[in-house]
Amino acid sequence: MARIPRPPVIAVMGHIDHGKSSLLDYIRKANIVAGEAGGITQHVAAYIALHNDRPVTFLDTPGHEAFKALRTRGAAAADIAILVVAADEGVMPQTLDALTAIKEANIPFIVAITKIDKNNADVAHTKNSLVEHGIYIEGMGGDIAYALISSKTGEGVPELLDLVLLAADLAEITADPSGSATGFVLESTQDPKRGASATLIIKDGTLTKDGFVVAGDAYAPIRFIEDFRGARIEQAGPSEPVRISGFSKLPAAGSLFTIAKSKKEAEALAEEQAKMLSAAPERAAAIEGIAELPLVVKADVAGSVDAIVHELKKITHERGALRIISSGVGSVSETDVKTARSAGGVIIAFNVSTDAVASDLAEREGVPVYPFSIIYELSEKVSSLLTERVPSVSTEKELGRAMVLKAFSSSGKKQVIGARHVSGTLTVGDRLKLVRKGEEIARGSILNLQQARADVKEIKTEGDFGAEIEAREQTAYGDELVAFVVTES
Repeated sequence: MARIPRPPVIAVMGHIDHGKSSLLDYIRKANIVAGEAGGITQHVAAYIALHNDRPVTFLDTPGHEAFKALRTRGAAAADIAILVVAADEGVMPQTLDALTAIKEANIPFIVAITKIDKNNADVAHTKNSLVEHGIYIEGMGGDIAYALISSKTGEGVPELLDLVLLAADLAEITADPSGSATGFVLESTQDPKRGASATLIIKDGTLTKDGFVVAGDAYAPIRFIEDFRGARIEQAGPSEPVRISGFSKLPAAGSLFTIAKSKKEAEALAEEQAKMLSAAPERAAAIEGIAELPLVVKADVAGSVDAIVHELKKITHERGALRIISSGVGSVSETDVKTARSAGGVIIAFNVSTDAVASDLAEREGVPVYPFSIIYELSEKVSSLLTERVPSVSTEKELGRAMVLKAFSSSGKKQVIGARHVSGTLTVGDRLKLVRKGEEIARGSILNLQQARADVKEIKTEGDFGAEIEAREQTAYGDELVAFVVTES
C-alpha cells in the first residue's frame, strides 16, 4: 500500500513557567471531542486533539526524558515542535536548551509567544530577544512562523494550530498503515495491577491485537490496546498514542519498538538488544563525559571492510570512542539505516550506493550516510565526527591574586576596597572569586582599578592598589581576590 499522510506528532518545549502546561491544558480541554475530554480524569502522556476536523497528537510531557533519549538514538520523538516563549520574559536559558534539542532532532518548529494577556507582557521585546538569539521569526528577518497566545482566553490558539497543520503539510509526514507497527516508547510505569506498562507512539504501520511488542530488551504480548482515554480499542494507526501492559520488564523511555509474531521471536529480539546494551555501557559513558560514535560500515568487498575497520581502530580520543555496530558488503539497505537509527549512529559507505528505500528512510529519520572512495578521507571525516560528539570541558585558569587590606564603602553588590598585589595580573572586567580562609564565599567581577589614585586597566606589579568590585558578599581584611578565566576544551 502506498504511503499516505498521517497526523503530526507535536512536542511543546521551552523555559520553565513559560506556559507550556497551560497551553497544552487549553488545547486538551478545547479541542478534544466533547464527552471524550471529560473521560480523561488523570494525567496522560499523550493525547489526540482535533483542529479543523484533523487529528493532531500532542506529547503532554514537554520535558520528558524520552525526547532526549530518542535524540541519542537518531530518531525524532516528534514531527514538529512548538517553542514556547513568554511575553513577559523573552528568551531564557531553557529556551535555548529546547532550541538546541529541536535542532538536534532536525524537525521544524513554530514559536508560541505566550502570556500576552499579562500586564507586563512586552511582545516587541520578546520578538527582539528571539532575533538576538538567532531565532529569526517572520517579519523580523526570517521565516519561522509564530503566534501570539493567551492560554487563559484561548486567543491565538486556533491560529497556532493552523500553523501546526500547515507545517505538517509542508513536511509531508506520511505512513504506511498496512505495515506492522513501529514507533517509540514515550514513558513506562509499573502498574500495581497490570505490571510493567508503557505508552507507545505509533509512527508507522498499524498495531493490532496479535503478536508481541518488543522495545529494547523488553517485550509484551498484545492482549489488549488502550487509547489515550483509557478505552480499549481493536487497533491503532500511525501517530496514535496507546497503552500496552504486561512487559517482561520496564522498557526504557525512548526505546524504539517493533512487532514480533511469536513469543520465541520476541524473546530472541529482546535478548539481542540486551546483548547490545551490555556490550556498550552507552549512556553511562556519556554521563561520565565519554562520547560515543556508533558506526555502520558498508563497503564494496570484504577486504575493504577489513581495511576500514583497521584504520578506524587508529582513531582515538581521550573523551570519545568509536563503536562499530554493524559492517558488511553491499549497498546501504533499509536495515542498515534502522540499525544506525536505533543506536544514534551514522553510516559509512565505501564505494557503494544507497538503495532508494534506504535513502528515503535515512532522509526522513535524519540518519547521516557518508559516501567515500578514499580511505584516508573516510578516516579524517570519522575523526571529525567523533570530535564533534565529544562534550566540551570547562576549566578555570587563575590570572592573578590579591589580598584585601580594607573595605572602604559598599552600595548593593558594589564595593570599594584597598588591596595588595600577590601574584599574576588582575584586569578590569576579569571574573573574580572571593576566598576566605581557603574557601570560596562568592563570585563577582572587577569593575575598576586604581594605582597612585589614577585609573588603570590592570595590576601586575607588587604594591597596594584600590579596586571597585561587584560581589554579593562583603569583603574583610585578609580575604583573597582571585581573578580567573573559564576556558573550554
